[in-house]
Amino acid sequence: MAGHSQFKNIMHRKGKQDKMRSRIFSKLSREITVAAKAGLPDPAANARLRLAIQNARAENLPKDNIERAIKKAAGNDAESYDQVRYEGYGPGGVAVIVEALTDNRNRTASNVRSLFTKFGGNLGESGSVSFMFARVGEIVYPAARASADAMLEAAIDAGADDVASDAESHTVTCAFEAIGDVSAALAKNLGEATSVKVVWKPQTMTPLDQERAETLMKLVDALDEDDDVQVVFSIADIPDEVLAKLNAE
Repeated sequence: MAGHSQFKNIMHRKGKQDKMRSRIFSKLSREITVAAKAGLPDPAANARLRLAIQNARAENLPKDNIERAIKKAAGNDAESYDQVRYEGYGPGGVAVIVEALTDNRNRTASNVRSLFTKFGGNLGESGSVSFMFARVGEIVYPAARASADAMLEAAIDAGADDVASDAESHTVTCAFEAIGDVSAALAKNLGEATSVKVVWKPQTMTPLDQERAETLMKLVDALDEDDDVQVVFSIADIPDEVLAKLNAE
């Protein structure tokens, strides 16, 4: 879990950068539109839409943007997006999963493949690295919301599988099929979470030195800049001293 947590922290740092804000808002809006189009436009009756809106609010997406994204799903001019997953190996042989929403599979696949190649990796077939991950629900609360013991008790009562607590947050994991029920149960006791997402959790870690870690982050940055890419996961295990240097840059 240490390596996964470190990679999450890097992504969290990147997410805070002002230059990324517009791109993040665009991707959040796209997920809301896709979720609303896939089901009912009412979050109370559409679990995916409810989670998309919750995560958008956590990133401070304006209410008007959320409403426009939902209304766009009802319009005949709304794009039709496919949810796709790409798997491959980055620098140092680290497994990487890329999730995207695209209206052109050929374009997105070509872009993702070229970025893997550019940064010393290679795109693999479906299933080539996903066996190294577990598909789970991840629910995050700020550390100040409850003590570690209280969070663990609440998570167990809600039907979760595990809790990892540190100075900044509590990360609750559960079966991805149960994420709606678990998050709803936690919300009754602890209020709304910071984020509620289905993620790929590493089952094994690949240690990286500073050079390979820097190259991996360049790959992740480039993937993030692609409008179709929604999120990137990795099994990178980056030492604390290397992580500190990357965060300082």
